[in-house]
Amino acid sequence: MGQFQPFAHPWWVNLLLIVPAASYILWRRKGLELTLRKKLVIAAFALAFGFAEAAVVVYLRAATGLLPGYTDHTLAELRRLSSTYHPAESAAPFPPSLLTIELLREAATMLMLVCTALLAAPRTSERWASFLWAFATWDIAYYAALWATVGWPRSLTELDVLFLVPVPWVAQVWYPLLVSVLTLLAVSMAKTTATTPGT
Repeated sequence: MGQFQPFAHPWWVNLLLIVPAASYILWRRKGLELTLRKKLVIAAFALAFGFAEAAVVVYLRAATGLLPGYTDHTLAELRRLSSTYHPAESAAPFPPSLLTIELLREAATMLMLVCTALLAAPRTSERWASFLWAFATWDIAYYAALWATVGWPRSLTELDVLFLVPVPWVAQVWYPLLVSVLTLLAVSMAKTTATTPGT
């Protein structure tokens, strides 16, 4: 378990804390036409997608040798070996060919979340809210799935590589979870405006 670190790296990643508050202030005035039904459908997609992302990470760890001694292919063995895994230190030895694929996977992840938002709502403010709702739910589901399947992170102070583009974003696990929870609260607390029948 690492010591608490109040900031993410590089410095500008810390600005993500502004996104939920600024979005809420904008939505508070105009409201959102985003029904509970749409939020639930987006959340269902994001929960499943978060699990799929966590599974990919487990496969990558095993395939690249970041789970040394992984031989018996049981979940218990994966959980045991994951206790020695430190993602913030693992980006450097990552094979360059897989690093390229990982960058493309990150881009594909963002594109899928954006497409979900574009399909969910006709107006820009609802699309932004839908994207943030999907992203926050996906992010929480990702960490929950990793913890449930392989026992990582062992604590909220574990360092993680959040994204690789344009440079690695590194923060303790509590940081993206906090941003995600604040984002879900901002979308949930936004005033809902009347919507047309059938939406």
